Amino acid sequence: MRVLVVGGAGYIGSHTARILRKRGHEALIYDNLSTGHAFLANGFELIQADFADLARLVPALSRVDAVMHFAASADAGESVRDPRKYFENNFRKALTFLNAVIDSKIRYFVFSSTCAVYGAPSRVPITEDLPREPVNPYGSSKACFEYALKAYDQAYGLRFASLRYFNAAGADESGEIGELHVPENHLIPGAFEAVLGLRPELQIFGDDYPTADGTCIRDYIHVNELKRCAGRCPNASLPAAPETHRCWLPTPQKQRKF
Repeated sequence: MRVLVVGGAGYIGSHTARILRKRGHEALIYDNLSTGHAFLANGFELIQADFADLARLVPALSRVDAVMHFAASADAGESVRDPRKYFENNFRKALTFLNAVIDSKIRYFVFSSTCAVYGAPSRVPITEDLPREPVNPYGSSKACFEYALKAYDQAYGLRFASLRYFNAAGADESGEIGELHVPENHLIPGAFEAVLGLRPELQIFGDDYPTADGTCIRDYIHVNELKRCAGRCPNASLPAAPETHRCWLPTPQKQRKF
């Protein structure tokens, strides 16, 4: 299967492109490089363009059978400071992209969503029958797009998988690619930067959570597990009904353990 990996020069998208190729698919990477890096697409064809640029997008869609969407803005704190950016990119532009997918007669769509759509869940582990009640614009913008996917499935026969997960971490087994954000505000890379002297200290926020030491507990999933989950989705065996997959590790970690 030929797959357009939108946001494929980013962290999770670049790992997913490699597992697609390993499984015999042909991955075409599409990324505007606003947060991605061209070298993460080495070995793949890279189309550098915005995913709402129809002049560049439509010809790319004509070459593929399925799409995977990793191009959302993904900083919850920033979304509170600048909600306009998040609804613009994660919903308005994403809807332009989705409409182009439908117009191109593509019916297989994999969406990199987030467990932030649940907000503050009433119980843990989270089950998919819990209501989506996001508490920040990041989660809200992703939830809006999930509702659009469901409506498009019902109206146009779109087959989609929505992957909800918390914090991806780690790197490809080859060591050729890994986690790289600018600026880097993720805990595990931050810990390494502190050890290497690239930042003065590792900051941990919050000391009044209902835990033994007051710090929050975070769920992590290794990026290799996530890419394997994503890599199973864009094929002809997608079910006749939409799917939502929660991807998470069963053992949460306290921040101070790092």
